[in-house]
Amino acid sequence: MEYVNALRASYFMSYRVAKTGEPHTITEDFLIPAMKAVVKCMLGEKAEEKLDSIPLSNDTVSRCIADMAENVLSQLVNRVRNSDYYSLQLDKSTDLDSLAKLLVYVRYMYESTIHEDFLFCHSLSTQTTEEEIFLLLDNFMSENRIDWSRCVGISTDGAKSMMGKHSGVVVRIKAVATEATWVYCSIDREALASQKMPENLMSVLSDAVKMVNFITGQCQNSRIFATLCDEMGNDHLPLLMHTEVRWLSRGKVLTRLFELHSELQVFFTDHLPFAQSSCLEDTAWLQRLAYLADIFSCLNELSLGLQGLSTTIFKTQDKIESMIKKLLFWDSCLKRNEIDSFPTLQEFLAANDNMVLHECVKADIMEHLQQLSKQLRKYFPKMDNANSWIRNPFKVP
Repeated sequence: MEYVNALRASYFMSYRVAKTGEPHTITEDFLIPAMKAVVKCMLGEKAEEKLDSIPLSNDTVSRCIADMAENVLSQLVNRVRNSDYYSLQLDKSTDLDSLAKLLVYVRYMYESTIHEDFLFCHSLSTQTTEEEIFLLLDNFMSENRIDWSRCVGISTDGAKSMMGKHSGVVVRIKAVATEATWVYCSIDREALASQKMPENLMSVLSDAVKMVNFITGQCQNSRIFATLCDEMGNDHLPLLMHTEVRWLSRGKVLTRLFELHSELQVFFTDHLPFAQSSCLEDTAWLQRLAYLADIFSCLNELSLGLQGLSTTIFKTQDKIESMIKKLLFWDSCLKRNEIDSFPTLQEFLAANDNMVLHECVKADIMEHLQQLSKQLRKYFPKMDNANSWIRNPFKVP
């Protein structure tokens, strides 16, 4: 019985190590010595000796984690096998070491309820062509005896390897899963719709990213700037690094940059000259930056709203329709010189003796709002009413 308890304790500890993502050696190097010290202090030496019976070597922890992962995968595969229908979502990405990965999510029926789970993540060791991606996916389905004929849905991004007309991954899947229909990933569509903007706003965004990366990309610059913020009594953390991979990057980076624009101006003036530092003295540039911080924060909220468990195409379309209406409403407000919908911009103008919004900035903002609404409509066309009964089965057309 004592051996069984020790083995259970080993699995519990390995589970915690796996969840935190710590190196497996942490059990021997830190956890066991710390546990022994605590147990000896609280319960005595006899209780401390019992901890020696818990197998927690590096290899043991690795084996326990592998066993639990295999068990979880086995349970999930059995659920998918027993489901009458299932759908897949595919995403090709890269990790911190620039290695290509294929991530697959599955939605299936279990106990009369729709469930969503992460199915697998495998490396694409050589090429990332449509043939390699499908081969990796098909091998997994075959090895786990998952019936392709029960696949009724596929969701991917707009990459050529995924949605090529003649040999894309979607075409190959439809060849073995004849009932499957393809859906373009809504998050990817929203990200593409938000990329296009007027030249002046794009220039501000580019300059802002250069400033952030100039500071955060060099340790010495980052330390000096953090010290300066502390001396000026600013409680904000250092600037965030901008990256195109993280879809929430722009909104958070621009908001933090605008909040620290006074500190940045002092930093570039007193410490390190920078080519784009003159922008921080241009009120029109700062107004555009404040607007970008506001609009990308709204787009961040939209992106988050398009995610989550049990998100349906109807919920997604409703959120997009709501966003389009907001954009058109904000555009009409700007024509009346009302900027309440953009709190950062409004606060900036109020803090500078009720500064008036420059006409050129106003024109850029209105152009962007109209452009963004058109782009969202392009990537999210209006749905027909053919499937409206799913939303409300009791409503007769």
